[in-house]
Amino acid sequence: MERWHGTAEVPQDFGPSVVTIGVFDGVHRGHREVVRTAVARGRALGVPTVVLTFDPHPSEIVRPGSHPPLLTTQRHRAELLASEGVDAVLVLPFSLEVSRWSPEEFMRAVLVDCLRARAVVVGANFRFGHRAAGDVAALQEAGGRFGFEVVPVHLMGPEGESADNRFSSTRVRALIADGEVAAAADLLGRPHRVEGVVVRGDQRGRELGYPTANVETVPFAAVPTDGVYAGWLITDVDKPEKSVRHPAAISIGTNPTFDGVDRRVEAYALDRDDLDLYGTHVAVEFAARLRDTLKFDSVEALLDRMADDCKAAREITDAA
Repeated sequence: MERWHGTAEVPQDFGPSVVTIGVFDGVHRGHREVVRTAVARGRALGVPTVVLTFDPHPSEIVRPGSHPPLLTTQRHRAELLASEGVDAVLVLPFSLEVSRWSPEEFMRAVLVDCLRARAVVVGANFRFGHRAAGDVAALQEAGGRFGFEVVPVHLMGPEGESADNRFSSTRVRALIADGEVAAAADLLGRPHRVEGVVVRGDQRGRELGYPTANVETVPFAAVPTDGVYAGWLITDVDKPEKSVRHPAAISIGTNPTFDGVDRRVEAYALDRDDLDLYGTHVAVEFAARLRDTLKFDSVEALLDRMADDCKAAREITDAA
């Protein structure tokens, strides 16, 4: 799959193409329905399918300080889109200048002149351009002038009701913020993950017999609320040929038993005490929330509960 950062990287002789547009944070089940529709249309027309997305998140430019927690890194997002059969991803750097483009300027500069769109596939509630002035009707009117068709995708639930609001990144973020990682996984179609580099912590877990990877998550990551979770620790995510998915017990919080103050994401790969992960890029995936973060009266009580947590995490990940 091709990846372009900015329109200048798109080959001058590229096109025609089918284009689908959006932030696609999370590439959740609703996003995938739109993307699959675009891929199918591209194959029917015999042209490549391009996902047009944005970085940084538009809300951070339009309303500074309102950047939402991110469900996926740009790299993971591209991997998920590639798995759906997308031929190229164009990441458009989102700036104040871009935010002020009228719908007409956006369509002409990107869809027509750059990607030479033959078809544009979007969600039925898609908005674009300065102050979100453009909608599907505006796209369709422009398509008649510029020669591209518009395919709006209406997301439908299991009984025919509209699912546009259910399948939304905002809904997934709210579930994750509440620790409802299993419900979030249902909307995503896979476990939610956070990524980052393993850094040195207090090494208290190693002393207790549960060596954890202390993950310094990437900026704006959607980290679940404090608690203990079952899931997986994925090593070397930036080196797919070496990557391994380890069942794990995961702790998020400040370690109140030891009067900690720094909020951390720590993952213990079940039954593994031989992993040297410092400085490596890992991912942590969440299957289920086991319990709240608790302050224990003694180390012995903590160890007893940690053993129970690991047993529960093993049962959940074995069954997944």
